[in-house]
This record gives sequence, structure tokens and C-alpha cells, in this order.
Amino acid sequence: MNNEKTDFMSLLFETPPVLKGRSLVLKPLAPKDTEALRRLTREEAVYRYLPSFLFEKQDEPENILPRLYKEGLRDSLILGVFQEDLFRGLAEVYGYRAPIHKASVGYRLMREAWGKGIATEALGILVEELTANRGIEILTASTMIGNRASARVLEKNGFTLVCHKVYEDWGFSHPILADKWIR
Repeated sequence: MNNEKTDFMSLLFETPPVLKGRSLVLKPLAPKDTEALRRLTREEAVYRYLPSFLFEKQDEPENILPRLYKEGLRDSLILGVFQEDLFRGLAEVYGYRAPIHKASVGYRLMREAWGKGIATEALGILVEELTANRGIEILTASTMIGNRASARVLEKNGFTLVCHKVYEDWGFSHPILADKWIR
């Protein structure tokens, strides 16, 4: 682990923000969101195209939530995606590199929220916050090559595919072929 404080997410966000969009709010998860987070993390279809080492998958939600904005904020910022107070999924900023004004983004939604423009809006809210208010100049993302829906969300938010079929360590028993995106 890099001990340089400039790489820590807490420099980018002193406290987890509340970010409002047209129909969504991205905000910190609260204890009342435990069951919704449990439902999300147990949906196999949701995590089919995601790394195995995601913070919310490391333990049960009731154990994760108290630590999420303490130890979790060292490396990433995870916000709940809400539509009219209904939990729809998670949006994440990670891989912050202060010297080059770079961060990476990701998202995962409840299965019933797919195909409704929610991921596109949630990512747009993150992009706007990071580029307009946090000084981020380079945004990156990765998708498994089979995840065309997520690739389309990135394209709608101005990301460009820069590397196709690159092996990455996503925490599985073998490297995964992924696409690398930049904005």
C-alpha cells in the first residue's frame, strides 16, 4: 500500500458528498440501507462482470457499512445511488492520483434498475462533480469485454475505448480480458 497521503481518496473528498442529478441522488449509505446493500451483493447477475475484491463484497453489509467511510475512504468513495429514496445501486470513485489529477469510476446497479438510464445518469453526476468541482482532468474505467451495456454507459458519458482485450487482475483465479476507457 502506498503511504503517500496524496493517493488517498480522503484528499479528494474530506467527507462523503451528496450529489444531486435530474432524477437521482448519490449519497453515503446509512445503516437503514443494510438490507438493500445485502440484496445488491447477493445478485449474481450484478457481479458477473465485476472484480471479486470490491469493498462491499468483503463481509456482510452490517459489518461493511460502519467501516465504509473510515477505512473504505482511504482507497475509494462508494456512494449509494437513490431514485426517490429507492436504493438503485452503487457509484464509486477510486484510484485517485493527485499529482496527475486522475481518478477511476465504476458503478453497479440492482438488476431491476438496468436499462432505465440510471447508470448513465449516475455516472454523469460523478463525471460532473469530479471534473467541474474536484480538479480531475483524467477519468478512467474498465469493463469486462462482454459487458456491452456498461461500455455503452461509458460512451454516453464521453469515454473513449483506448485498449481492447487487455489482461487485468480482477481478483479471480486467472487474469480477465478487459477494455480500458478514458475521458
